[in-house]
Order: sequence, then structure tokens, then C-alpha cells
Amino acid sequence: MGDVDSSRAFLRDVKRIVLKVGTAVVTRNDGRIALGRLGALCEQLKELNTQGYEVILVSSGAVGLGRQRLRYRKLINSSFADLQKPQAEIDGKACAAVGQNCLMALYDTLFSQLDVSSAQLLVTDSDFRDKDFRRQLNDTVKSLLSLKVVPIFNENDAVSTRRAPYEDSSGIFWDNDSLAALLALELKADLLVLLSDVEGLYSGPPSDPRSKLIHTYIKEKHQTEITFGDKSRVGRGGMTAKVKAAVNAAYAGIPVIITSGFAPECLTKVLQGQRIGTLFHQDAHLWCSVREVDARGMAIAARESSRRLQAMTSEQRKKILLDIADAIEANAKKIIVENEADVSAAQQAGYEKSLISRLALKPSKITSLANSVRVLANMEDPIGHVLKKTELAVGLVLEKTSSPLGVLLIVFESRPDALVQIASLAIRSGNGLLLKGGKEARRSNAILHKVITEAIPESVGGKLIGLVTSREEIPDLLKLDDVIDLVIPRGSNKLVSQIKNSTKIPVLGHAEDEDIHFSEPTRIVWYVDGICHLYVDKSANMDMAKRIVLDAKLDYPAACNAMETLLVHKDLVHTSLFNDLIVDLSSEGVTLYGGPRASASLNIPEVHSFHLEYSSLACTIELVDDVHAAIDHIHEHGSAHTDCIIAEDQEVVDLFLGQVDSAAVFHNASTRFCDGARFGLGAEVGISTSRIHARGPVGVEGLLTTRWILRGSGQVVNGDKGITYTHKDLPIEP
Repeated sequence: MGDVDSSRAFLRDVKRIVLKVGTAVVTRNDGRIALGRLGALCEQLKELNTQGYEVILVSSGAVGLGRQRLRYRKLINSSFADLQKPQAEIDGKACAAVGQNCLMALYDTLFSQLDVSSAQLLVTDSDFRDKDFRRQLNDTVKSLLSLKVVPIFNENDAVSTRRAPYEDSSGIFWDNDSLAALLALELKADLLVLLSDVEGLYSGPPSDPRSKLIHTYIKEKHQTEITFGDKSRVGRGGMTAKVKAAVNAAYAGIPVIITSGFAPECLTKVLQGQRIGTLFHQDAHLWCSVREVDARGMAIAARESSRRLQAMTSEQRKKILLDIADAIEANAKKIIVENEADVSAAQQAGYEKSLISRLALKPSKITSLANSVRVLANMEDPIGHVLKKTELAVGLVLEKTSSPLGVLLIVFESRPDALVQIASLAIRSGNGLLLKGGKEARRSNAILHKVITEAIPESVGGKLIGLVTSREEIPDLLKLDDVIDLVIPRGSNKLVSQIKNSTKIPVLGHAEDEDIHFSEPTRIVWYVDGICHLYVDKSANMDMAKRIVLDAKLDYPAACNAMETLLVHKDLVHTSLFNDLIVDLSSEGVTLYGGPRASASLNIPEVHSFHLEYSSLACTIELVDDVHAAIDHIHEHGSAHTDCIIAEDQEVVDLFLGQVDSAAVFHNASTRFCDGARFGLGAEVGISTSRIHARGPVGVEGLLTTRWILRGSGQVVNGDKGITYTHKDLPIEP
């Protein structure tokens, strides 16, 4: 067996596969059928059929096969005089009609030799506009698969109203690649495999020795880097069509692999998780390494470091700032040497005096910078302040607290002192930071960044503050709206405008020598997904846990604040009370799916991804070792909406409430309480998991946002029948 890719472990649990075989795989270079290759492929399908896989085949090749046969018939029926005349191209529709009959006869013969039945299903684009057709299609395929029959699909080119030779790309699908993607979605396949005449997707034309095989397609990295060669020697679209179909299917939730149909046992190797071909997956961007995607890796590292910073005490964060101030003064001579080199280069380049003045760092300026950092360190810690305290009902107390945004991207020009100011503000507010300074201050920025990051303890990590050194990295960073929370361009109005027009990330415009203001209009990303977690700790009151879990899932399953993932401490799995909870969920009609550990322990189907919002009577269950593992799981797979812990151990509770980085974090209360009306805020525009500039049902400006901490004693919503809301303001303890 070849190398198994850990990112492809999910392939071992695939059951229903849509397999598309391209014309280049079905036919030889001379247009005749590739009988040996097709026979070997049918033998693989026979084995998969025997092993319980459900295989749906989409086969090209009919038009090419029909054209080859009609040319032959025309040749033997032509006189010598006829052959001297210009030969008109044979009608593509006729080729399709003849070729489809030949192709299916061949499949039937090959499968019959293997004691496998096959069925032909011809479809057209217009068929899929009919809901009754789509319903019947699902029923027919379900029936065929239950009988171990291999359905073979092809577009009915003979009667299709699409113009030949297939230049019409309108409609629901436009070739067999897009048909295969459509069928994978329509028939709820677990995997789509597109077989080609090359090993997968390359960075350039496969014939170019400089081209490299892409094992995992990452849209953010590869969509602008790939150079496609000529289209397929046969068929319609070649690799361009395959990639388009693969991206559409993958981002709709169907994993796709493009690989060579020429390779022996290609399907077996795919399903074993071997690293062959190119994988397309909606979560691929989460798997890439820092080395492979520098911009994303830098942003993710800053976020991880910021979470460690936030977990520190106020005094620990204060000490970091004081250490930075001392380090700036201690390294003043080194800073001045590098800065003087920048100033000299700027003077030689003929920069304006005003820019050179902003660029220069005199000894008095460095001392002033160090003192300003100390002033910031001695200010009141802004993180974790209780801004409002409300009794929602007896024993149910809600706190509104201040919280860091996450990761900031600051682009600034010419002023190296801005780097010190911004970095110290980010640390004080608990945020991760990415900095891009002007090229004229390159050496100054580099030494200041080095001094500051070396003063940050290893427990947080110097990657808390990343320094972007190349202008070419900025476009990649501005695409990372799922990792970076706010962009602040400091500089000219031109710079601000360029940033605003190049990103979906909220922009806090800052023109140099002007007041900071929110750009108009500020773009706020409202995430609609609500992947809410409920963690049951080993210290939980299980009677309470049962009430809360059932309420969080059953009260209104379609709501964005309904529980979607239940995390359970491993020590509870074999207890009778936990088993009762599982039985109660099942008896209420909840379909249960498990992560790798829960599926094995509870004998329930395993999910292929934890990033699932069911919005229905279904949920995912997974076992975790402790509260730390639960927090890590939520950070990796959650949507930062609402997450809850059920526990009686106060130390565990405080850890969860303090470190879970979500808009709303609850203790011993149903996630269904995350609602503007229930919070006493009146109507809500929506529940935002963005950090700018609304988080949860409210918003806040600046470098801080807010979180909600709900401390309960077992309350459930239950349609608001058994609870009396008081919405009483409580005094905030100093």
C-alpha cells in the first residue's frame, strides 16, 4: 500500500460514490475503445459492488465512439469518386445516438462477464428543472442500488437542445463533469471521483516539466496560480471543466478527487486514502501548513497566540508590556543604527522632508515610545470587564463582558513608531496582529518587530505579532476574511480606498494625520451558521444535563442557537445516566451521528466533518478527554456562535467560560437562551459571530468586542412555559 494521507482518512467511510469516466479514459488515441482499460475499470467496480459500495457511473465516450463507427461505415460505403470530394463533418447528434448504443452494449458485455448488472439512464439539462423528475430519479437510483445494479448516466446528446459542438455553456449542467457534480449533490453521494488521462491537477500544463502535481486543492492559494494547458484531445472541456465541477461540488459539501483512469487499481487506492490525484474539500484550507500558505499560516498563528495571551492574568499581560518597554530602551542603539540606514536611503531616493521627518527615530523618541508602553501597561486592563449584569430569572444571571476582537491587520506607511504603538495596543487588548509597514521603514520595522517579539514569553509566542515583509502578500491576506477580523489602513486616503476595495474584511479607515473613523459603508460579515456546542463535563448533574440537552436540541431545532454538537467527557460514556440521555434523544426522533470516538463506542454512524449545522432533529456526538479538549474542539470546529458547559466543578466552569472564544458562552443553561428578546434587549437584527462591530445580539467599536457569560442553575426554555423573566439589573462588583 502507498502512503496514506491523514487528511484523506474520511475516505475509508465512504459508501456512495459517483464516478465520472472521461472520453480520454474510455477511448484510445486513435478513437477506438480502450477495451483493456475499460475492462480493468469494470473489474474494480465489481469489487466495490461486492464490498458494499454504491457506485454510480457517469461515462463519456459515446460521441467519439459513434463518430469513429460512422466514419468507418461512410468510408466503406463511399465510391472512389466520393472520397475525392471534401468530406463534411458528421453530425454530432447522430454520433451520439450511434455511440451511446455501442457504449452501453460494451458496458453490458463487460459487466455481464463479471456477473454484475448495469442500467442506462440518459438525461438532459431540461430534465432537472422538473421536481417530479428529480424525485423519480432519486427513487429509481435508490431501487437500482438496492439491487446491486450499477447505474450508468450520460447526457442524451442525441436529443439535447444544446447547440453543437457544445459551445452552449448555459443551463444546469453543460458537460459530463458538471453532470457528475450535479448527480453527486442530487443523489447525496459521499464522494465524487473524476477520472482523467493525467494524474490529477497540475500547477501548469502536465507536459511542462516545471509543473507540479497539486495533491490538495486550496482555493485561496491555487485559483490564481494554476495555468491550464490545451483542452482534452477528446471530450468538451478537459481539466478546466473538471476543476470547475470539482470546486462547485466540494464547496457544496461533496469531496472530490481528480485522478488518472490509466493507473492500476486507481479507485482502490483512492478509497484507501492514498495520496494520489488531487483532493478538493471544503475544509482543505484548514489543513494547509504555514510553509504551504504563508499568509494564512501567519494569520492562524497570530490567532492561536492571541488566545494564549487572553488566557493569561491581567498582571501577566501587564508584565509583557513592561518587558517590551525595557527591551526598547535596552536596544536603543541597535534601533537607531537601523533607522539611520532607512533615513539615509530615503534621502538618497529623494523622499519629501515630511516623510523623512516621520521616518526618523531620535533617542528622545525611543525613550518616549518606551514610556508610552509603560503608561499603557499601567492602565486598567480592558479584557474581561463586566459591562452589564442582569438577572434574567431567579438563579439565571447574565453578564456582558469586554473581549478582544481576534486578529488585526494593520497597514501603515513610513512611521516606524506606529509599529510600537499598534503592537502595544494589540497586546493590551489581547488581540493577534499582522503588520505591514512601508518599504521606506523596512529596516526600522524589522528591528522593532524583533525586539518586541523577543520580549514576548514563549508561553504566548512571538507569532502573536507577524510582520509582513512583501507587498505581494497583502492581496492574499485581504482574502482571509475567515481568519482576520479587522483591517486598519493607516496612511493616505489612496491607501485606505485601495484596502476598502480589495477585501470583504471590515475596514477601520485611518488616514494619516486624521482621526480614526469607520469607513463608510463599513462591511460587516454576518455569519449565518450556528454550530452550537454543549459540553457535558464529568462533574455535571446528569439530570440537569438531560433537561438542558433535550431543550437545546428539541425546543426549536431549526434555530441558529439550537445545539448541533454534543461533547461528552469520556468518563461518562458507560454510565447509565448518559445512556438514558442517548435513549431520550433517539426516542424524541433525533438522528445521532458520531465523531471517531463516539461512533465506535455508541455504534452510531460516523460523520465526515464536524462542521455541520443540521437545523433539524439531528446532532453530532463526540467524546473528549477533558475540558481542554472540549475547548480545542470548539475552537477548531465551531462557528463562534453559542457554546455551553454543564458542570459543577467551578474551576472547570471558569476555565470554559474564560477561554471559549465564542459570541455567547453559557454555564448550566440551554443554548436556546442566546436570543435578543430573552436577553432583555428587545428585538434583534441578528446574532453575529463576527467580531466587528457586533458580536452576539449587540456591537461595540474599537479593538474590543463583547461576550455574554450566562450562569445558570439548570434552567431550560421549554417554550418559555416554566420560567418567569425578571430582567433585573444587578450591581457590577468592582
